[in-house]
Amino acid sequence: MRLFLEGHAERYAVEQLQMSLFPDEPMEYCERPFEGDGAVSVLRRVGDMLEGETRIQWKGRAVSGQRRMPASAETVPARRRLLQQSYYLAAVQLLAETPAWGALAGVRPTKLTTRAMLDGKTAADCDALLREVYFVTPERRRLCLEASQAAVEAAALLSPTDLSLYAGIPFCPSRCAYCSFVSQSAEREGKLLEPFLDALLREIAETGRLLAATPFRVRTVYIGGGTPTTLSAPQLERLLEAISRHFDLERVLEYTVEAGRPDTLDAEKLAVLKRGGVTRVSVNPQTMQDGVLERIGRRHTAADTRRAYALAREAGFDDINMDLIAGLPGDSAAGFAASLAQCLDLQPSNLTVHTLARKRGSGLNLDRRGVLPAAVVEQMLRAGETALRAAGYTPYYLYRQKYMSGSFENVGWRRPGRTGLYNIYMMEELHSVLSLGGGGMSKLVRPDGKLLRQHNPKYPREYLTQFDDVLQSRRVFIAALQTET
Repeated sequence: MRLFLEGHAERYAVEQLQMSLFPDEPMEYCERPFEGDGAVSVLRRVGDMLEGETRIQWKGRAVSGQRRMPASAETVPARRRLLQQSYYLAAVQLLAETPAWGALAGVRPTKLTTRAMLDGKTAADCDALLREVYFVTPERRRLCLEASQAAVEAAALLSPTDLSLYAGIPFCPSRCAYCSFVSQSAEREGKLLEPFLDALLREIAETGRLLAATPFRVRTVYIGGGTPTTLSAPQLERLLEAISRHFDLERVLEYTVEAGRPDTLDAEKLAVLKRGGVTRVSVNPQTMQDGVLERIGRRHTAADTRRAYALAREAGFDDINMDLIAGLPGDSAAGFAASLAQCLDLQPSNLTVHTLARKRGSGLNLDRRGVLPAAVVEQMLRAGETALRAAGYTPYYLYRQKYMSGSFENVGWRRPGRTGLYNIYMMEELHSVLSLGGGGMSKLVRPDGKLLRQHNPKYPREYLTQFDDVLQSRRVFIAALQTET
Protein backbone atom coordinates (compact mmCIF):
# COMPACT_ATOMS: atom_id res chain seq x y z
CA MET A 1 0.00 0.00 0.00
CA ARG A 2 1.27 3.46 -0.88
CA LEU A 3 1.85 6.10 1.80
CA PHE A 4 2.33 9.87 1.46
CA LEU A 5 3.03 12.29 4.32
CA GLU A 6 1.75 15.86 4.33
CA GLY A 7 2.82 18.45 6.90
CA HIS A 8 5.17 16.16 8.85
CA ALA A 9 8.10 13.75 8.53
CA GLU A 10 7.10 11.03 11.01
CA ARG A 11 7.46 8.34 8.40
CA TYR A 12 8.57 5.49 10.67
CA ALA A 13 5.69 5.81 13.13
CA VAL A 14 3.03 5.80 10.42
CA GLU A 15 4.73 3.29 8.16
CA GLN A 16 5.10 0.69 10.93
CA LEU A 17 1.42 0.96 11.84
CA GLN A 18 0.39 0.63 8.19
CA MET A 19 2.51 -2.51 7.84
CA SER A 20 0.94 -3.92 10.99
CA LEU A 21 -2.65 -3.21 9.98
CA PHE A 22 -2.22 -4.23 6.32
CA PRO A 23 0.40 -7.01 6.56
CA ASP A 24 -0.40 -8.50 3.17
CA GLU A 25 -0.07 -5.19 1.28
CA PRO A 26 3.45 -4.37 0.02
CA MET A 27 4.69 -1.12 1.57
CA GLU A 28 5.48 1.73 -0.87
CA TYR A 29 6.52 5.14 0.43
CA CYS A 30 5.79 8.01 -1.96
CA GLU A 31 7.62 11.34 -2.11
CA ARG A 32 4.78 12.98 -4.08
CA PRO A 33 0.95 12.91 -4.00
CA PHE A 34 -0.61 10.07 -5.97
CA GLU A 35 -3.92 9.02 -7.42
CA GLY A 36 -5.69 5.79 -6.50
CA ASP A 37 -5.30 3.33 -3.64
CA GLY A 38 -3.10 4.27 -0.72
CA ALA A 39 -2.93 6.34 2.47
CA VAL A 40 -2.24 10.02 3.09
CA SER A 41 -1.18 11.05 6.61
CA VAL A 42 -1.65 14.76 7.33
CA LEU A 43 -0.59 16.98 10.26
CA ARG A 44 -1.96 20.52 10.45
CA ARG A 45 -2.62 23.32 12.93
CA VAL A 46 -6.22 24.41 13.38
CA GLY A 47 -6.27 27.43 15.65
CA ASP A 48 -4.67 26.38 18.91
CA MET A 49 -5.14 22.69 18.12
CA LEU A 50 -2.95 20.17 16.35
CA GLU A 51 -4.90 17.86 14.06
CA GLY A 52 -3.87 14.53 12.60
CA GLU A 53 -5.89 13.26 9.67
CA THR A 54 -5.51 10.10 7.60
CA ARG A 55 -7.27 9.44 4.31
CA ILE A 56 -7.19 5.91 2.92
CA GLN A 57 -8.50 4.67 -0.41
CA TRP A 58 -8.50 0.89 -0.70
CA LYS A 59 -10.42 -1.64 -2.77
CA GLY A 60 -12.99 0.86 -3.98
CA ARG A 61 -13.63 2.48 -0.59
CA ALA A 62 -12.46 5.84 0.75
CA VAL A 63 -12.35 6.56 4.50
CA SER A 64 -10.80 9.10 6.84
CA GLY A 65 -9.90 9.41 10.50
CA GLN A 66 -9.12 12.47 12.61
CA ARG A 67 -7.66 13.12 16.04
CA ARG A 68 -6.88 16.45 17.77
CA MET A 69 -4.78 17.66 20.69
CA PRO A 70 -3.81 21.10 22.09
CA ALA A 71 -0.83 22.44 20.18
CA SER A 72 0.69 23.48 23.50
CA ALA A 73 0.94 19.80 24.50
CA GLU A 74 2.94 18.81 21.42
CA THR A 75 5.99 16.64 21.98
CA VAL A 76 7.59 14.18 19.57
CA PRO A 77 5.91 11.16 21.23
CA ALA A 78 2.56 12.96 21.42
CA ARG A 79 2.75 13.96 17.75
CA ARG A 80 3.53 10.41 16.68
CA ARG A 81 0.71 9.08 18.83
CA LEU A 82 -1.71 11.57 17.27
CA LEU A 83 -0.76 10.49 13.76
CA GLN A 84 -1.04 6.80 14.61
CA GLN A 85 -4.44 7.33 16.23
CA SER A 86 -5.79 9.09 13.15
CA TYR A 87 -4.40 6.32 10.93
CA TYR A 88 -5.99 3.63 13.07
CA LEU A 89 -9.39 5.37 13.12
CA ALA A 90 -9.37 5.44 9.33
CA ALA A 91 -8.02 1.92 8.80
CA VAL A 92 -10.36 0.19 11.24
CA GLN A 93 -13.29 1.14 8.98
CA LEU A 94 -11.77 -1.00 6.22
CA LEU A 95 -10.71 -4.06 8.17
CA ALA A 96 -12.82 -7.16 8.63
CA GLU A 97 -11.87 -7.44 12.32
CA THR A 98 -10.79 -5.01 15.01
CA PRO A 99 -6.97 -5.16 15.27
CA ALA A 100 -6.02 -6.79 18.55
CA TRP A 101 -3.23 -4.32 19.32
CA GLY A 102 -5.13 -1.27 18.08
CA ALA A 103 -2.86 1.65 17.22
CA LEU A 104 0.21 0.08 18.84
CA ALA A 105 2.77 -0.70 16.16
CA GLY A 106 5.88 -1.35 18.24
CA VAL A 107 7.41 -4.73 19.03
CA ARG A 108 7.42 -4.07 22.78
CA PRO A 109 3.91 -2.99 23.78
CA THR A 110 4.59 -3.70 27.46
CA LYS A 111 7.23 -0.98 27.65
CA LEU A 112 4.44 1.60 27.85
CA THR A 113 2.70 -0.06 30.77
CA THR A 114 5.86 -1.21 32.53
CA ARG A 115 7.27 2.31 32.54
CA ALA A 116 3.95 3.67 33.74
CA MET A 117 3.83 1.15 36.61
CA LEU A 118 7.42 1.91 37.58
CA ASP A 119 6.41 5.59 37.70
CA GLY A 120 3.64 4.76 40.16
CA LYS A 121 0.64 4.25 37.88
CA THR A 122 -1.88 1.58 38.84
CA ALA A 123 -2.98 -1.34 36.74
CA ALA A 124 -6.30 0.48 36.22
CA ASP A 125 -4.44 3.56 34.95
CA CYS A 126 -2.48 1.42 32.49
CA ASP A 127 -5.61 -0.37 31.34
CA ALA A 128 -7.23 2.99 30.59
CA LEU A 129 -4.11 4.06 28.63
CA LEU A 130 -4.26 0.97 26.43
CA ARG A 131 -8.02 1.21 25.98
CA GLU A 132 -8.57 4.94 25.43
CA VAL A 133 -5.35 5.99 23.72
CA TYR A 134 -4.33 2.90 21.78
CA PHE A 135 -7.65 1.02 21.30
CA VAL A 136 -6.18 -2.31 22.44
CA THR A 137 -8.67 -5.16 22.87
CA PRO A 138 -9.50 -6.44 26.39
CA GLU A 139 -7.70 -9.75 25.85
CA ARG A 140 -4.42 -8.09 24.82
CA ARG A 141 -4.73 -5.51 27.58
CA ARG A 142 -4.86 -8.32 30.11
CA LEU A 143 -1.75 -9.99 28.65
CA CYS A 144 0.07 -6.67 28.60
CA LEU A 145 -0.75 -5.73 32.19
CA GLU A 146 0.16 -9.14 33.60
CA ALA A 147 3.50 -9.12 31.78
CA SER A 148 4.22 -5.61 33.03
CA GLN A 149 3.45 -6.63 36.61
CA ALA A 150 6.01 -9.44 36.23
CA ALA A 151 8.51 -6.89 34.87
CA VAL A 152 7.98 -4.62 37.87
CA GLU A 153 8.69 -7.58 40.17
CA ALA A 154 11.87 -8.36 38.22
CA ALA A 155 12.98 -4.71 38.25
CA ALA A 156 12.81 -4.70 42.06
CA LEU A 157 15.69 -7.20 42.12
CA LEU A 158 18.08 -4.83 40.31
CA SER A 159 20.59 -2.24 41.43
CA PRO A 160 21.92 0.59 39.20
CA THR A 161 25.18 -1.27 38.52
CA ASP A 162 23.65 -4.58 37.41
CA LEU A 163 23.79 -5.88 33.86
CA SER A 164 23.13 -9.05 31.91
CA LEU A 165 25.71 -11.02 29.95
CA TYR A 166 24.85 -12.63 26.62
CA ALA A 167 27.05 -14.95 24.56
CA GLY A 168 25.97 -15.83 21.02
CA ILE A 169 26.87 -19.17 19.41
CA PRO A 170 25.74 -18.74 15.78
CA PHE A 171 25.71 -22.41 14.82
CA CYS A 172 22.93 -24.98 14.47
CA PRO A 173 23.07 -28.64 13.42
CA SER A 174 20.88 -27.70 10.43
CA ARG A 175 18.68 -24.77 9.47
CA CYS A 176 14.94 -24.82 10.24
CA ALA A 177 12.62 -23.58 7.50
CA TYR A 178 11.03 -20.86 9.66
CA CYS A 179 14.32 -19.52 11.04
CA SER A 180 15.88 -16.15 10.25
CA PHE A 181 18.22 -16.05 13.25
CA VAL A 182 21.90 -15.56 12.65
CA SER A 183 23.35 -19.05 12.42
CA GLN A 184 25.48 -21.34 10.29
CA SER A 185 24.76 -24.99 9.71
CA ALA A 186 27.34 -27.13 11.49
CA GLU A 187 27.04 -29.53 8.57
CA ARG A 188 28.39 -26.90 6.17
CA GLU A 189 30.56 -24.69 8.37
CA GLY A 190 31.60 -27.07 11.16
CA LYS A 191 35.27 -26.30 10.50
CA LEU A 192 34.64 -22.79 11.88
CA LEU A 193 33.36 -24.03 15.26
CA GLU A 194 36.77 -24.41 16.90
CA PRO A 195 38.33 -21.16 15.64
CA PHE A 196 35.11 -19.31 16.52
CA LEU A 197 35.21 -20.69 20.06
CA ASP A 198 38.90 -19.76 20.43
CA ALA A 199 38.09 -16.18 19.42
CA LEU A 200 35.06 -16.02 21.72
CA LEU A 201 37.21 -17.15 24.66
CA ARG A 202 39.61 -14.31 23.89
CA GLU A 203 36.69 -11.85 23.79
CA ILE A 204 35.43 -13.21 27.13
CA ALA A 205 38.86 -12.81 28.74
CA GLU A 206 39.36 -9.24 27.50
CA THR A 207 35.82 -8.13 28.29
CA GLY A 208 35.94 -9.66 31.76
CA ARG A 209 39.21 -7.85 32.48
CA LEU A 210 37.71 -4.51 31.41
CA LEU A 211 34.45 -5.02 33.30
CA ALA A 212 36.28 -5.91 36.52
CA ALA A 213 37.58 -2.33 36.65
CA THR A 214 34.02 -0.99 36.84
CA PRO A 215 31.37 -1.28 39.57
CA PHE A 216 29.11 -3.24 37.19
CA ARG A 217 28.37 -6.86 38.01
CA VAL A 218 26.56 -9.60 36.11
CA ARG A 219 23.02 -10.37 37.26
CA THR A 220 21.86 -12.85 34.59
CA VAL A 221 23.74 -14.88 31.98
CA TYR A 222 22.20 -16.11 28.74
CA ILE A 223 23.98 -18.25 26.15
CA GLY A 224 21.96 -18.25 22.95
CA GLY A 225 22.33 -18.65 19.23
CA GLY A 226 21.84 -20.49 17.00
CA THR A 227 21.96 -23.54 19.18
CA PRO A 228 24.79 -23.39 21.76
CA THR A 229 24.58 -27.13 22.38
CA THR A 230 25.81 -27.66 18.83
CA LEU A 231 29.16 -27.37 20.63
CA SER A 232 30.62 -30.63 21.91
CA ALA A 233 30.74 -31.37 25.63
CA PRO A 234 34.46 -30.41 25.88
CA GLN A 235 33.81 -27.19 23.95
CA LEU A 236 30.89 -26.30 26.23
CA GLU A 237 33.10 -26.97 29.24
CA ARG A 238 35.76 -24.58 27.93
CA LEU A 239 33.13 -21.90 27.32
CA LEU A 240 31.53 -22.13 30.75
CA GLU A 241 34.89 -22.30 32.51
CA ALA A 242 36.03 -19.12 30.73
CA ILE A 243 32.88 -17.25 31.72
CA SER A 244 33.19 -18.26 35.38
CA ARG A 245 36.92 -17.41 35.45
CA HIS A 246 36.69 -13.97 33.84
CA PHE A 247 33.38 -12.65 35.21
CA ASP A 248 32.20 -12.24 38.79
CA LEU A 249 29.12 -14.46 38.96
CA GLU A 250 28.54 -14.21 42.72
CA ARG A 251 25.37 -12.13 42.30
CA VAL A 252 23.92 -14.05 39.33
CA LEU A 253 20.21 -14.75 39.72
CA GLU A 254 19.79 -16.87 36.60
CA TYR A 255 22.15 -18.65 34.19
CA THR A 256 20.47 -19.90 31.02
CA VAL A 257 21.72 -21.99 28.12
CA GLU A 258 19.48 -22.22 25.07
CA ALA A 259 19.78 -25.96 24.52
CA GLY A 260 17.03 -25.61 21.94
CA ARG A 261 17.22 -28.52 19.55
CA PRO A 262 16.62 -31.85 21.37
CA ASP A 263 18.85 -33.56 18.82
CA THR A 264 21.88 -31.70 20.24
CA LEU A 265 21.40 -32.84 23.84
CA ASP A 266 22.83 -35.82 25.67
CA ALA A 267 23.63 -36.70 29.27
CA GLU A 268 27.29 -35.67 28.94
CA LYS A 269 26.49 -32.15 27.74
CA LEU A 270 23.81 -31.66 30.40
CA ALA A 271 26.24 -32.75 33.10
CA VAL A 272 28.76 -30.20 31.80
CA LEU A 273 26.12 -27.45 31.94
CA LYS A 274 25.14 -28.38 35.48
CA ARG A 275 28.76 -28.45 36.72
CA GLY A 276 29.39 -25.14 34.96
CA GLY A 277 26.81 -23.30 37.05
CA VAL A 278 23.93 -23.20 34.56
CA THR A 279 20.58 -22.99 36.37
CA ARG A 280 18.11 -22.91 33.47
CA VAL A 281 17.96 -24.66 30.09
CA SER A 282 15.58 -24.64 27.14
CA VAL A 283 14.35 -27.80 25.43
CA ASN A 284 12.41 -26.47 22.47
CA PRO A 285 10.25 -28.79 20.37
CA GLN A 286 8.37 -25.99 18.46
CA THR A 287 5.75 -28.68 17.81
CA MET A 288 5.15 -32.22 19.02
CA GLN A 289 3.70 -33.27 15.65
CA ASP A 290 6.27 -35.41 13.84
CA GLY A 291 4.88 -34.59 10.39
CA VAL A 292 5.16 -30.86 11.04
CA LEU A 293 8.69 -31.28 12.44
CA GLU A 294 9.75 -33.01 9.24
CA ARG A 295 8.14 -30.34 7.10
CA ILE A 296 10.01 -27.50 8.81
CA GLY A 297 13.37 -29.26 8.74
CA ARG A 298 13.67 -30.20 12.42
CA ARG A 299 15.66 -33.43 12.52
CA HIS A 300 14.09 -34.83 15.66
CA THR A 301 10.79 -36.30 16.79
CA ALA A 302 8.43 -35.65 19.67
CA ALA A 303 9.91 -38.70 21.35
CA ASP A 304 13.36 -37.08 21.12
CA THR A 305 11.99 -34.03 22.89
CA ARG A 306 10.60 -36.12 25.73
CA ARG A 307 13.92 -37.98 25.98
CA ALA A 308 15.92 -34.73 26.12
CA TYR A 309 13.57 -33.27 28.73
CA ALA A 310 13.93 -36.40 30.90
CA LEU A 311 17.73 -36.20 30.61
CA ALA A 312 17.65 -32.57 31.73
CA ARG A 313 15.61 -33.53 34.79
CA GLU A 314 17.97 -36.41 35.55
CA ALA A 315 20.91 -33.98 35.34
CA GLY A 316 19.32 -31.94 38.11
CA PHE A 317 17.66 -29.11 36.18
CA ASP A 318 14.35 -28.02 37.69
CA ASP A 319 14.12 -24.77 35.70
CA ILE A 320 13.37 -25.75 32.10
CA ASN A 321 11.81 -23.67 29.33
CA MET A 322 10.00 -25.06 26.30
CA ASP A 323 8.96 -23.24 23.09
CA LEU A 324 6.06 -23.87 20.74
CA ILE A 325 5.17 -22.06 17.51
CA ALA A 326 1.58 -21.38 16.50
CA GLY A 327 0.96 -21.26 12.75
CA LEU A 328 3.55 -23.70 11.42
CA PRO A 329 2.72 -25.03 7.93
CA GLY A 330 1.01 -28.38 8.06
CA ASP A 331 -0.18 -27.87 11.62
CA SER A 332 -3.79 -27.47 12.74
CA ALA A 333 -5.64 -26.10 15.75
CA ALA A 334 -6.08 -29.65 17.03
CA GLY A 335 -2.42 -30.45 16.40
CA PHE A 336 -1.23 -27.36 18.24
CA ALA A 337 -3.54 -28.15 21.17
CA ALA A 338 -2.12 -31.68 21.33
CA SER A 339 1.46 -30.34 21.26
CA LEU A 340 0.70 -27.95 24.09
CA ALA A 341 -0.97 -30.68 26.14
CA GLN A 342 2.11 -32.91 25.77
CA CYS A 343 4.39 -30.07 26.90
CA LEU A 344 2.16 -29.23 29.86
CA ASP A 345 2.31 -32.87 30.94
CA LEU A 346 6.06 -32.34 31.43
CA GLN A 347 5.42 -29.29 33.67
CA PRO A 348 8.16 -26.96 32.38
CA SER A 349 8.85 -23.89 34.48
CA ASN A 350 8.33 -21.63 31.46
CA LEU A 351 6.53 -22.23 28.19
CA THR A 352 6.89 -19.66 25.43
CA VAL A 353 4.24 -19.59 22.72
CA HIS A 354 5.56 -17.95 19.56
CA THR A 355 3.48 -16.95 16.58
CA LEU A 356 5.02 -17.85 13.24
CA ALA A 357 6.76 -14.86 11.66
CA ARG A 358 7.49 -15.17 7.94
CA LYS A 359 10.77 -13.28 7.93
CA ARG A 360 12.70 -12.35 4.85
CA GLY A 361 15.68 -14.46 5.90
CA SER A 362 13.67 -17.65 6.31
CA GLY A 363 12.83 -20.39 3.83
CA LEU A 364 9.13 -20.10 4.66
CA ASN A 365 9.09 -16.52 3.39
CA LEU A 366 9.80 -17.88 -0.08
CA ASP A 367 7.45 -20.85 0.13
CA ARG A 368 3.90 -19.88 1.09
CA ARG A 369 2.44 -23.38 0.77
CA GLY A 370 0.62 -24.50 3.88
CA VAL A 371 0.25 -20.99 5.31
CA LEU A 372 -2.47 -21.11 7.95
CA PRO A 373 -5.24 -18.48 7.94
CA ALA A 374 -5.02 -15.88 10.70
CA ALA A 375 -8.31 -17.19 12.11
CA VAL A 376 -6.75 -20.62 12.69
CA VAL A 377 -3.67 -19.09 14.33
CA GLU A 378 -5.90 -17.05 16.60
CA GLN A 379 -7.81 -20.21 17.53
CA MET A 380 -4.49 -21.83 18.45
CA LEU A 381 -3.44 -18.88 20.59
CA ARG A 382 -6.76 -18.44 22.38
CA ALA A 383 -7.17 -22.14 23.14
CA GLY A 384 -3.54 -22.22 24.20
CA GLU A 385 -4.04 -19.33 26.60
CA THR A 386 -7.04 -21.06 28.14
CA ALA A 387 -5.07 -24.29 28.64
CA LEU A 388 -2.04 -22.49 30.08
CA ARG A 389 -4.10 -20.49 32.56
CA ALA A 390 -5.96 -23.62 33.60
CA ALA A 391 -2.59 -25.26 34.29
CA GLY A 392 -1.54 -22.35 36.55
CA TYR A 393 0.68 -20.42 34.13
CA THR A 394 0.63 -16.61 33.81
CA PRO A 395 2.30 -14.28 31.25
CA TYR A 396 5.64 -12.80 32.26
CA TYR A 397 6.89 -11.24 29.03
CA LEU A 398 5.67 -10.64 25.50
CA TYR A 399 6.78 -9.06 22.28
CA ARG A 400 5.71 -8.74 18.69
CA GLN A 401 7.57 -9.13 15.40
CA LYS A 402 7.17 -7.92 11.87
CA TYR A 403 5.45 -10.27 9.44
CA MET A 404 3.73 -12.25 12.19
CA SER A 405 0.66 -14.31 11.34
CA GLY A 406 -2.33 -12.09 12.10
CA SER A 407 -0.13 -9.45 13.80
CA PHE A 408 -0.34 -11.42 17.04
CA GLU A 409 2.45 -11.80 19.62
CA ASN A 410 4.93 -14.07 21.34
CA VAL A 411 4.18 -14.70 25.02
CA GLY A 412 6.32 -16.25 27.72
CA TRP A 413 4.27 -18.10 30.34
CA ARG A 414 5.53 -18.99 33.81
CA ARG A 415 4.63 -21.24 36.65
CA PRO A 416 4.47 -19.47 40.06
CA GLY A 417 7.94 -18.36 41.12
CA ARG A 418 9.55 -19.33 37.79
CA THR A 419 10.15 -16.07 35.96
CA GLY A 420 12.68 -16.01 33.11
CA LEU A 421 14.51 -12.89 34.27
CA TYR A 422 16.87 -12.37 31.32
CA ASN A 423 13.92 -12.32 28.92
CA ILE A 424 12.32 -9.51 30.91
CA TYR A 425 15.49 -7.47 31.40
CA MET A 426 16.38 -7.69 27.72
CA MET A 427 12.90 -7.11 26.31
CA GLU A 428 11.90 -4.33 28.69
CA GLU A 429 15.39 -2.74 28.53
CA LEU A 430 15.49 -2.43 32.32
CA HIS A 431 19.28 -2.51 32.44
CA SER A 432 22.30 -2.84 30.19
CA VAL A 433 23.10 -6.03 28.28
CA LEU A 434 26.70 -6.85 27.40
CA SER A 435 26.73 -9.18 24.38
CA LEU A 436 29.63 -11.30 23.19
CA GLY A 437 30.06 -13.70 20.30
CA GLY A 438 28.37 -13.86 16.92
CA GLY A 439 25.32 -11.71 16.26
CA GLY A 440 25.16 -10.27 19.75
CA MET A 441 23.84 -6.75 20.35
CA SER A 442 25.01 -4.89 23.42
CA LYS A 443 22.65 -2.28 24.86
CA LEU A 444 23.69 0.41 27.29
CA VAL A 445 20.57 1.71 29.02
CA ARG A 446 21.21 5.24 30.21
CA PRO A 447 19.41 6.78 33.19
CA ASP A 448 17.28 8.89 30.83
CA GLY A 449 16.11 5.71 29.07
CA LYS A 450 18.11 6.35 25.89
CA LEU A 451 20.10 3.44 24.47
CA LEU A 452 23.57 2.96 23.06
CA ARG A 453 23.60 -0.12 20.82
CA GLN A 454 26.59 -2.06 19.55
CA HIS A 455 26.37 -5.01 17.15
CA ASN A 456 28.86 -7.81 16.88
CA PRO A 457 29.40 -9.24 13.38
CA LYS A 458 26.57 -11.60 12.52
CA TYR A 459 28.26 -14.65 11.05
CA PRO A 460 31.22 -16.72 12.30
CA ARG A 461 33.46 -15.89 9.34
CA GLU A 462 32.81 -12.15 9.77
CA TYR A 463 33.36 -12.43 13.51
CA LEU A 464 36.76 -14.00 12.93
CA THR A 465 37.93 -11.62 10.21
CA GLN A 466 36.75 -8.53 12.14
CA PHE A 467 37.87 -9.70 15.56
CA ASP A 468 40.14 -6.72 16.29
CA ASP A 469 37.14 -4.45 15.70
CA VAL A 470 35.08 -6.65 18.05
CA LEU A 471 37.56 -6.13 20.87
CA GLN A 472 37.72 -2.40 20.22
CA SER A 473 33.94 -2.13 20.36
CA ARG A 474 33.98 -3.90 23.75
CA ARG A 475 36.46 -1.30 25.03
CA VAL A 476 34.26 1.54 23.79
CA PHE A 477 31.14 0.00 25.32
CA ILE A 478 32.66 -0.54 28.76
CA ALA A 479 34.16 2.96 28.74
CA ALA A 480 30.65 4.25 28.06
CA LEU A 481 29.35 2.13 30.96
CA GLN A 482 31.82 3.80 33.28
CA THR A 483 30.62 7.27 32.32
CA GLU A 484 27.11 6.31 33.45
CA THR A 485 28.14 5.51 37.05
